[in-house]
Amino acid sequence: MKQITIISGKGGTGKTTITACLAQLANNYVVADCDVDAADLHLLLNPQILTKHDFYSGKGYSINQETCTKCGKCQEICRYEAISNEFIIDPISCDGCGACFHVCPTKAVSETDNLAGEYYISTTKNNRAMVHANLHIAEDNSGKLVAQVRKEAKELATQINAEYILIDGPPGIGCPVNAAIVGINQAIIVTEPTLSGIHDLKRIIEVTKHFNVPAKVIINKSDINAQNCETIQDICVSENTECIAELPYDKIIIEALIEGKTIIETQPNHKISVLLQEIWENIK
Repeated sequence: MKQITIISGKGGTGKTTITACLAQLANNYVVADCDVDAADLHLLLNPQILTKHDFYSGKGYSINQETCTKCGKCQEICRYEAISNEFIIDPISCDGCGACFHVCPTKAVSETDNLAGEYYISTTKNNRAMVHANLHIAEDNSGKLVAQVRKEAKELATQINAEYILIDGPPGIGCPVNAAIVGINQAIIVTEPTLSGIHDLKRIIEVTKHFNVPAKVIINKSDINAQNCETIQDICVSENTECIAELPYDKIIIEALIEGKTIIETQPNHKISVLLQEIWENIK
């Protein structure tokens, strides 16, 4: 099987929209939403959840009020000010370092595995297997959850003998992005002709090169700034990274999104739909 991750150096470039379009064009695949901090691919693929699984990562702490002597040692050592004057630990402020657990003289602080989120095995509206997840508010370790989503997707793909795994990666260049691209066959970078788009495109190309991942570039909303579009083309040439398509801005895409659909579904013969079909053929 081939693993293809659609990424972007920044949010808002149209990465998830393009992933959903490719999911309408491909056959025999598993789709994985690895943008676990702000997952929204399900809004377009409308999956039916088959199984739900808890994701534990890190440790959670609480104080037993009956055995706590209120000596204040836990408050003194907590650099995150997560312990109130009533000696209750705020789970949002707590970083999970465990310092309070180790300094408590009466062992009033208990340590438990932290429920950080959930991941789901689902089937999409076009009857394709999907793995997606939800990371709880203020939780870290999103890279670990991305790795879990990819693991589940690979196992599913093996079971059904899928030809592709389509991965909607996180934006940016941080840990979850690294977890979404390491070991894949192809990265598709979606950028836009804005100054921030240009800046972050350079950074994400560097990341793909660091992991020796082949990358191709799509310029979305390419006609909103011709000069910046040319700059992106020049960057692709200098970085020896192929730019496979320029997709123009069109409000018809927004109209499709409002309906919870892709342009492939609403306007399959539209020029942008044709370009997306050419993109998929290029990727294959």
